[in-house]
Amino acid sequence: MNNKNDIRVRFAPSPTGDPHLGAMRTALFNWAFAKKNNGVFILRIEDTDKKRQVPGSVENIIEGMKWLGLNYDEGPEIGGDYGPYVQSERNEIYTEVVNKLLDEDKAYMCDLTSEELSKMKELQISEGKAPGYNGHSRNRSREELEQSKKDGKPVVVRLKVPIAGQIEFEDVKRGIMKFDLSKIDDFVILKADGLPTYHLANVIDDSAMKISHVLRGEEWISSTPKHLLIYQFLNLNPPNYV
Repeated sequence: MNNKNDIRVRFAPSPTGDPHLGAMRTALFNWAFAKKNNGVFILRIEDTDKKRQVPGSVENIIEGMKWLGLNYDEGPEIGGDYGPYVQSERNEIYTEVVNKLLDEDKAYMCDLTSEELSKMKELQISEGKAPGYNGHSRNRSREELEQSKKDGKPVVVRLKVPIAGQIEFEDVKRGIMKFDLSKIDDFVILKADGLPTYHLANVIDDSAMKISHVLRGEEWISSTPKHLLIYQFLNLNPPNYV
């Protein structure tokens, strides 16, 4: 964990439309927490979902924050020691981490198409099972999957989640939270377009930017064990979660 006296928090919106009230509420909590503790408030633009990106969104987010008086200490337009603060400009960092995880057998490639994944889930539902990725490529050779990529198939990279066990963390607000790893499938960390998913990018950037506390909406509770697994696999210290 980071030193309590070294408070660094971030607001990390995706430019997928105009900023909404819930997002600005999160920004306000982070800004206020930083101000109260003489900390640093960072704006980071998480723009790795290119399909949903809306032109002009970044400008609108920055304008909205300025209008609300939520001035950030590091981020786009003003810079800082841990930039760039736009994820699409940090792709070399993510690629390097993914290659490290592949080399250490903590992740693997998969060439299933979206249609094949849909059929897999339909079959699982028809059999009364919870729909999810079934580990199709978990034990296939990297060479075979590299060839699939050369052949033009949409190859992603998935994290090799332990089949059994528990992961737990202490939420500053909610206390100890426990999750069963057998209920977490091998989730995608690098998409077929070569860009990271949110799960990977936010972990890499929070660590690199020395974020001490992550204050975010409760819809992210179920994703936190995935993020903690990545921290563990990379031997990095996670932030405090709120």
